[in-house]
Amino acid sequence: MPSSADTGAVRAYLLDLQSRIVEALQAADGKAFASDGWTRTPGERLQGDGLTRLIEEGNLLERGGCNFSHVKGATLPASATQHRPELAGAPFEAMGVSLVFHPRNPYVPTVHMNVRMFAALPAGKDPVVWFGGGMDLTPYYGFEEDAAHFHRACRDALAPFGPELYPRFKRWCDEYFVLKHRNEPRGIGGIFFDDFSELGFDDSFAMLRSVGDAFLGAYLPIVQRRRDTPFGGRERDFQEIRRGRYVEFNLVYDRGTLFGLQSGGRTESILMSMPPIVKWRYDWHPEPGTPEARLYSDFLRPRDWAEEQP
Repeated sequence: MPSSADTGAVRAYLLDLQSRIVEALQAADGKAFASDGWTRTPGERLQGDGLTRLIEEGNLLERGGCNFSHVKGATLPASATQHRPELAGAPFEAMGVSLVFHPRNPYVPTVHMNVRMFAALPAGKDPVVWFGGGMDLTPYYGFEEDAAHFHRACRDALAPFGPELYPRFKRWCDEYFVLKHRNEPRGIGGIFFDDFSELGFDDSFAMLRSVGDAFLGAYLPIVQRRRDTPFGGRERDFQEIRRGRYVEFNLVYDRGTLFGLQSGGRTESILMSMPPIVKWRYDWHPEPGTPEARLYSDFLRPRDWAEEQP
């Protein structure tokens, strides 16, 4: 396993990243995030600590959370070993920052970002360490310039580590964030990676930092462009229907949610990703020719956004 200094460096970076993101979103919103620190007591299924930062009923964000957690457990849950069956049952250590921001204005997209480190400790063998994470955008109303900006920020964050990483991680994101039971992408994607250690610990960690550091530049310019766009009941209704799709994905497919629940994690922190107000309608479809229909026809499909000229 990396030395304690290396693990400590990951923890220090993640806590600093959480602080920087929360400070920036507080400034954009005008309302402070609540802080809820927690520690797991001896005898519980997981040991460790974390810090949940949450905002509800803000000016910009109707609900948003940015969580740090650092836990250790006796047995890796199934969601963490589905691609590494040889590690099933091994003790583990995991730490990460995960965020989801649900804006009030339907013209501002929902965003998700996660950066994390796992270390599996199989008995009698060398520890296995890997990184995971990424970011993705879920608009309710599509704008080409927003999609291109977000994807270019992702591409530029990965560029120093090899030109093949962005197309590879973009494709992984396009394939991962799909509601298979509806054959429908959750949003316009971004980047996603998991079980990543091929650059060695130092460079893989550097890549993780580059992704985390790129988040504010990827998202805040879109927020500033769209936050004052007028909207009414029609747009709000569509936003709530689309939020229902977000809930479906998180509860059925999301590996982070499944890992947290399967490992005995803190339920309130795990489910902070859920939007506050959601709507389902039986067999609902947008009217042809509307902006709502255009989201489906033009945006909820893979495109080479980083290469497009708005």
